[in-house]
Amino acid sequence: MEEVISQWDKAVEYLTGPDLWIALAQGLLKILLILFISLLIVRVGSKVISRFFENRRRGPFKITARRESTLKKLVVNTMTYIVYFTAFIMILEVFTIKIGPLLAGAGVAGLAIGFGAQNLVRDIISGFFIIFEDQFSVGDYILTSGVEGFVEEIGLRTSKIKSWTGEIHILPNGNVTQVTNYSIYNSIAVVDVRIAYENDIEQAEQVIAELLEELPERYEQMTAVPELLGVDHLNASEVIMRIIGETVPMEHWGIARVIRKEVKQRLQEKGIEIPYPRIVMYSRHEEESAQEPT
Repeated sequence: MEEVISQWDKAVEYLTGPDLWIALAQGLLKILLILFISLLIVRVGSKVISRFFENRRRGPFKITARRESTLKKLVVNTMTYIVYFTAFIMILEVFTIKIGPLLAGAGVAGLAIGFGAQNLVRDIISGFFIIFEDQFSVGDYILTSGVEGFVEEIGLRTSKIKSWTGEIHILPNGNVTQVTNYSIYNSIAVVDVRIAYENDIEQAEQVIAELLEELPERYEQMTAVPELLGVDHLNASEVIMRIIGETVPMEHWGIARVIRKEVKQRLQEKGIEIPYPRIVMYSRHEEESAQEPT
């Protein structure tokens, strides 16, 4: 009994003594120092990585801008994970927790967990091949797994795609099985122009062709002079002529709107009518009175 009381007195003396508070203060200072150094390494490392890619842009072995954005984000994210994991290990050491047995246990547990983490492994491997094969990059406009939008980020496990209305879709890389990339090659703008049957079709074609020659000088998104294919359809009250124009990637929607506006204004200036719905009414009484003999 006396021995228990003696140990209790020693414990109370240690808890109320200055040694405990000094040890706690030293531990807290070490943790704050580790966190500060980690944040500093991440910030400086990010700037160094950005500077490295800028030098590569000016060097003899250049990479495309879309490839640069993808690799730069991936390297920064990987570096951040490594730095924070190392900081976590160092904080455990501050609490006098032995890392060796934890890592050994984690290795044995990881082997068991690995059989149940097949999707995670598949996502990481798929992400590696997406980047290695350059299937798509940051900034590309793609369609995959029912999601369409701009690629915001490609990670080791997931990819983030932003739709044109602002939603962010996060897809596991393992689900990216088929990709349609709209940003690699030039796009084609398709415009249908409707002309009334009462107008001279050859005159309308000549007016439109002259206009199309002028457009590339005013709109740098056009890579070539748009082409008038001619009459595409004969509808009940109109003739439809089709125009196609090659543009830089993902600019075909904007250029199509520009072509429609320019064509409408030029046809209006030349007195060529664009058809609109009409209603012709006949009076039966007037028709009967016209047929009566005078």
